[in-house]
Amino acid sequence: MTSEMLQVIAEDGAPSHTEAPELSRDQLRTIYRTMLATRELDERGLKLQRQGRIGFYLSSKGQEAAHIGSAFALNPEDWVFQSYRDPGILLLRGITFEEMLHQCYGNAKDNTRGRQMPVHYSFKKVNCNSISSPIGTQIVQAVGAAMAAKIRKDPIVAMTYFGDGGTSSNDFHTGMNFAGVYASPCVFVCENNGWAISCPVDGQTASTTMAAKAEAYGMPGVRVDGNDVLAVYRAAKEAVDRARAGKGPTLLELVTFRMGAHSSSDDDSRYRSEEMMELWGRKDPLARFRQFLVRGGFWEEGEDEELRQSVQSELQAAIEAAEKEGPPPLSSMFDDVFEERTATLEEQWDALRQAYEQGSVSGANVGEFPL
Repeated sequence: MTSEMLQVIAEDGAPSHTEAPELSRDQLRTIYRTMLATRELDERGLKLQRQGRIGFYLSSKGQEAAHIGSAFALNPEDWVFQSYRDPGILLLRGITFEEMLHQCYGNAKDNTRGRQMPVHYSFKKVNCNSISSPIGTQIVQAVGAAMAAKIRKDPIVAMTYFGDGGTSSNDFHTGMNFAGVYASPCVFVCENNGWAISCPVDGQTASTTMAAKAEAYGMPGVRVDGNDVLAVYRAAKEAVDRARAGKGPTLLELVTFRMGAHSSSDDDSRYRSEEMMELWGRKDPLARFRQFLVRGGFWEEGEDEELRQSVQSELQAAIEAAEKEGPPPLSSMFDDVFEERTATLEEQWDALRQAYEQGSVSGANVGEFPL
């Protein structure tokens, strides 16, 4: 166990002393495109919330390398149990801006039927489990899925994501302990961004590092520069291969920084200094990876503007499509409770429909978003 961080790309974009993982030119460019698309989605999503067009937003700005680099190490059939700050995983797996924005608007085309908070996505078709707000719940879910796969002899890996604050949850201990005892094919990814809302890491734990916590559960703990996408990929690939080979779980601590507020409801200027923001701004994972790609001849500086314009056009079309949709139908309240509606649900639906037709209730959204 070491407190040193694995690093492949130095902060100025130059190669470090650690050998880069073997990735093709196309793979490197795919990673960068996904990182940039994630940044653009976040910046637009926050503006939509500020304009009152959606109710809530959580940004992953500054953490693109951490979740995209680690998810790139998975196979399509592997399962992801992500947190709410990992939208790039969905983009990486082929989910479109439009599908994600339908969820943010909670409209009739939202595949969660408006029942979730914005950015709490759920896409079974790409093996991404439903995101929930309670901290740490996805950890035990991932371990359970991984254990089920092991029992079925299905060679898949489950990867789960959480922040530094999530390591204080009961589910972290339960999941880590169970996975360690039964050698569950699970990879635990702690995106240590320094803050659990306004609580700093030194107020969260007395451990020397988050990676050090792995030792107590009988698994490797690896500390990685979370703003270095290639170091993240390298560590994640080793952990995924280890889990798939039946050698058990790994805890990855990806040391990064959330460059924005905790959410659209948070004012991070109350607990973080301008100097701190400037320091980490110079460590921007997107700029760092771009410099590395340009140095290696994998990317041209002029390509950035072309890509941004393409992404922004796609985003604008997705927003327009989402805003054309009305809310989910009232009847959807009674669907997905049971495979078939029970007699009691039918009675409740009939009563609500009659009240709506008589004008005593409205089908429109009522009131302000609670957060």
